[in-house]
Amino acid sequence: MMTNLTDLTVAEIRAGFRAGEFSAREVASAFSANVASAKALNAFIVETPDHALAAADAADAARASGDLKPLSGVPIGMKDLFCTQGVQSTAASHMLEGFVPTYESTVSQKLWDAGAGMLGKLNLDQFAMGSSNETSYFGNVISPWRRGGGDNAPLAPGGSSGGSAAAISARLCPAATGTDTGGSIRQPAAFTGISGIKPTYGRCSRWGIVAFASSLDQAGPMARTVRDNAILLEAMAGFDAKDATSLDLPVPKWEAALSSDLRGKKVGIPREYRVDGMPAEIDALWEQGIAFLKDAGAEIVEVSLPHTQYALPTYYIIAPAEASSNLARYDGVRYGLRDLPDGAGLQDMYAATRAAGFGPEVKRRIMIGTYVLSAGFYDAYYTQAQKVRTLIARDFERAWESCDVLLAPTAPSAAFALGEKQADPLAMYLNDVFTVPASLAGLPAMSVPGGLDSSGLPLGLQIIGKPLDEQGVLNAALAIEERAGFTARPERWW
Repeated sequence: MMTNLTDLTVAEIRAGFRAGEFSAREVASAFSANVASAKALNAFIVETPDHALAAADAADAARASGDLKPLSGVPIGMKDLFCTQGVQSTAASHMLEGFVPTYESTVSQKLWDAGAGMLGKLNLDQFAMGSSNETSYFGNVISPWRRGGGDNAPLAPGGSSGGSAAAISARLCPAATGTDTGGSIRQPAAFTGISGIKPTYGRCSRWGIVAFASSLDQAGPMARTVRDNAILLEAMAGFDAKDATSLDLPVPKWEAALSSDLRGKKVGIPREYRVDGMPAEIDALWEQGIAFLKDAGAEIVEVSLPHTQYALPTYYIIAPAEASSNLARYDGVRYGLRDLPDGAGLQDMYAATRAAGFGPEVKRRIMIGTYVLSAGFYDAYYTQAQKVRTLIARDFERAWESCDVLLAPTAPSAAFALGEKQADPLAMYLNDVFTVPASLAGLPAMSVPGGLDSSGLPLGLQIIGKPLDEQGVLNAALAIEERAGFTARPERWW
């Protein structure tokens, strides 16, 4: 049994541990060994086997006394955007290298309170800005997947939660936290053949998560199955008085209510998501997804989201504007990096610190954000973008009059090679074309593996739901998961 522990899902670890088939320490040790042997993926910035083993020992003691918690015996990975008390938290930036928080983020605290242990802090795009995990100060995460046919080009795991996605896909952890601002849970999940859900904005507290764009950032789980995502999300979600945008609502029992029977449900197919130049394989995957949901009893209806074409430009005004505001706090005065040239004054220190601490993509977004918030352009860009955001949200509200969930591809392609799109930021931003609209509207959305492309790489299908209807999203995703029967995994090369 020991050799297969890292192939188990969260639900299987939970069940096997409770049945006494193995100890929590055996699970934590097995995953920690996998983490230690996978340095070539660069998925972890910090490894914390001691944290995982301490939680495992507590779980083993709790099993003996019959005092088990929901995630007792389950070790997970923590995206390095979540502040963890006593453990370096960097947001994959030079700016925060060496920063060790004296407090715990609300989401990570909830997971530890539920009995989970931490295998380490996962790599990401710097300050969560990127779609390929190529902007990290600590180097690229490399996807465990390779194209078939002898093409050994290292592939992007997606971003910004690329470390989380790569680690789960490579069996370095059974599940991990991610954050999603414009698709940063869903797109890497699609690229690596796993599942991930961005809940309704406000479901999970943002307190203690390094901020990128405050009106968009949302924490969520990533795992290999829909059930595992439901289990983790129940532990992560809930009201937090420390976060003004947190929703004061009870956390539903998502796992217990899982059902792939979609009879009586209507699934909307957004006309505007059929973009020009979309690969035939993505279109075929979408048609396959429609067939899966029909088979589960759903009725398929076409819907229109007319302002979809404006979603990407709207996002790339609002997100950089909020980033420029949020990242103003990194000034070399209170915490993080301080670059103080000889004889420098305060302004020189600010400039030197920010020049040294931020990478090129972060600087690009700060510059865009500062520009659109400047006196001469605020109304022309930022105010206009907020109006369009309202229209995009209204499109979804109209769609809900005729359907319960929407089905779309998660990303416009399978994983691309590292370096392939770095020279063209616009080509990189287009990765988010299907994920950004749901983020702008604050809706729950999930990616689930739908199949493989002709190169043997995973492709994801996306379910978008009504506000607070995570259950509907999970259930439709479960219907796809059961019918797709996706069991493909990367062949070990690392």
